[in-house]
Formats: sequence, structure tokens, C-alpha cells
Amino acid sequence: MVTSKEPGDCYRQNETRDCKQFRAICSTVQSRDPSPVPLKPLPSAAAAMPPAGSLTADQLSFFDANGYLVLVSFSSAEEVQAMRDRMSELVEGYDGDNSSVFSTKDHRQLKDDYFFKSAENISFFFEEKAFGDDGCLRQPKELSINKVGHALHEHDPVFKKFAFSENVSSLFSSLGYKRPAVIQSMYIFKQPGIGGEVVPHQDNTFLYTEPLSCTGLWLALQDATITNGCLWAIPGSHKNGLQRRMIRDENGTHFDRPSPLYDQKEFVPLEVKSGDFVVIHGDLVHQSFENHSPVSRHALSLHVVDMEGCKWSKDNWIQRTTAPEPLYAS
Repeated sequence: MVTSKEPGDCYRQNETRDCKQFRAICSTVQSRDPSPVPLKPLPSAAAAMPPAGSLTADQLSFFDANGYLVLVSFSSAEEVQAMRDRMSELVEGYDGDNSSVFSTKDHRQLKDDYFFKSAENISFFFEEKAFGDDGCLRQPKELSINKVGHALHEHDPVFKKFAFSENVSSLFSSLGYKRPAVIQSMYIFKQPGIGGEVVPHQDNTFLYTEPLSCTGLWLALQDATITNGCLWAIPGSHKNGLQRRMIRDENGTHFDRPSPLYDQKEFVPLEVKSGDFVVIHGDLVHQSFENHSPVSRHALSLHVVDMEGCKWSKDNWIQRTTAPEPLYAS
């Protein structure tokens, strides 16, 4: 239990009551005088379109049939360690004073500048169960943060190097993307003991284009098992189409219809080793459970949309002030 009252350990005393009330009624976040990491985008020009062929015909067929694909040993141990080390540095340098709570169980959100502005900077979000009744962290911040996002790929050189790597670009070339762009990036901690549940969902619900074009990428930075909260998916569920959307308006965000009920027996676990890469169709139904184990489950998540021939919806939660940089242009 954290007993100090230093910034980063506890919300300011006069805000504790409001904070607890907000966490009880709102799923995602309540900002506290938001001041995201003041980093500037790193310059980089869009590369030429790489040659197709990073995925084999069999892999493309599996992805088309099942809606997901696991690429074993996509990243080296050195690449994985570099990303974990860099995130440790970012967390260590974060004072914990300006933050929000993240959950996927209830998306009745108030208008939250911290959450919305995180689309173009590096912001920190705590686990729902990170705080005690007194509004203070139960344990050190490095064991309390749910995720860091949503523009690591733009503002941090280590994560940008991975996002704009030839391996990632060639994957989208073989999937037929003309002008792919990473629209959000998240470092997910899945903390031991308190790592939150991610309810069944489809990525296109949150990142909608016309026509649909979102593909999720999930890099395991630690082994992901049933015990510590690996991904679960319903194979072939992407063929049933998009079931609902999350809409942003002047009142915040809301879903346009209730969530469908899914049979848990249809889900299969996607247990992977550190360095393995999961490619996720935007309409695939997937989830992960709480982490009740003593072991964390770090992962890097990227979501990519095609900027050519696809229109970004004006009522998505992400509304950027500048266009995202493409991985390449055809």
C-alpha cells in the first residue's frame, strides 16, 4: 500500500471524492488537470511501397478464414527488450499527477479532454483496481498502470522504429493496403493481480472507416497464457460483419446499440510467446480476461487503417488535428 502523499501516489485531497464517484459511473477516464507528455512528432517521410510477399498464400488463406493470424518470432528478443526498457524509462519519468482510469466494461463516458487528446500524444491510464477507497494507489505506479497511449508510434523513437519497420510495412503490402497508417498505439501492461478484463469487441467499432479497413496488430512483449490474460477470439467471427459502433458527439462517447451476447464456448485462446505477433481483422470478435496471476503480460498494440480509398469517420473518438503519417504510399 502506498502511504506517501507525494504527487503520483495519490490524487489531490480535495479531488478524492469526485474521483471515486467518477470511477463508479464512468468506464474510461476522468482527467485531472490534463497535461500530456510534451513531445514533438519525429520527422520521417513516407517510404515507397514495399514488395508484396511477407505473408504466404497459406497464411493469407488462414487469415481470411479465421480473422486472425499468429506470426511466430516476429520480433527478436533484443527488439522486445528495447521496447520494455524504453517503457520502463517513460513510466519512471512520469510523475503520476495527471492521469486517468481505463476500463472496457462500461463506456458511458463524459467529455474528457485527457482521453481525447491522448490520440496525438503519450498519456498514462491506470487500472480500475489500482486505487484504494482513499483515492491513493494501492501499489507502486509501475504496477498500477493499465496502458500508455495512443501515439507512441509518433513521439517515441523506439516504438516508431518498430511501427515503421519493413516487417510491418511489408505485412500490409501483402494484405493489399495502398496507404496504411497507424492510427493508434498502446503499450498494455496487464498487471499481475489487477490487470483488467477487456470485454468482447471488434476493433472496427472504435476505428471506423468507409469502407472498413482497420487491422489490429498485437506484439507479445512477454509470454501470454491463459493464466495471465492472453487474447481469446472467435474464429471466423469477422465474416458476420460489424455489430455496433462507438460514436463521439458533444456529450462524449456512446455505443449506437447494445453489445451482442457471445457464447464463451466459441472463443479459443491465443497463447503466444514473447516476440510473437498477432494480426487481427477489424471485425474479429476478441477479448481477454483479468490477470489474477502473479505475472504481468506486457504487449504492444497497433491499429492500422488505409488512407487511400477509405474515409475516416467524423464521429470516431479519434479526431486528429494533423493527418497520420503513412507507412508507405503506393
